[in-house]
Order: sequence, then structure tokens, then C-alpha cells
Amino acid sequence: QVQLVESGGGLVQAGGSLRLSCAASGLTFSWYHWGWFRQAPGIERRFVAVISRNGTNSAYADSVKGRFTISRDNAKDTVYLQMNSLEPEDTAVYYCAADRDAVLVTTTQAYDYWGQGTQVAVSS
Repeated sequence: QVQLVESGGGLVQAGGSLRLSCAASGLTFSWYHWGWFRQAPGIERRFVAVISRNGTNSAYADSVKGRFTISRDNAKDTVYLQMNSLEPEDTAVYYCAADRDAVLVTTTQAYDYWGQGTQVAVSS
């Protein structure tokens, strides 16, 4: 059974940092691209970042470029999202997801597995 477990969310002041983790089990971690998405109340789930199978390529939403960094550790079956210079607009539930497409994909429909989400709240 595939399980993706996010952690590291919480409440932080604007300008602060958080590091999210997503630990995977029940699948071959290195076969997948890994993405982070977020969903704020009343808004559809949106792409944040994605990293390739070997970690050499990544892509980011314009809103987080230069502030967020996605990384992965294939030995630990874990993907990370380092979030710096957080803004109140970053407040959302953050989800990790796994995708086996040939190229990096930013649409939710492409992803095969999802975690349960972790809440991030940024106060002004």
C-alpha cells in the first residue's frame, strides 16, 4: 500500500522559514518525479514545485521562485520543500505527490499518489 506522509507544517511569522518533508513507502521512490502542491480555502489545488527522478531538474511556480527549494533523498525515500521568506499568501495545506510521466508535469491530474497534506499558516 502506497503511503505519503507529509510533516513540518506549522504557524510561522511572515519572513520566516519552514521545511516540509514527505516520506514515501509502498512504491519505488526513485521511479517517480515528486511534486508539491498547495490548496488554500476556496481555491483549487495549485502547483508549487516539482523535482525529477534523479534530482537534477526542477521547476517552480512563479509565486515561489527564489524563495522555495525542492529536494529529494532517494536513499531515504523522502522529498523536501524548503520555504524561506514566507508570506501570508503562502498559507495553505501543502501536499506532496508522485508522478511517473516521462517529463516534469505541473498539473494535478497527472499525479498518481498524494499525501494527506500538512497545514502551513503564515501570520503577518
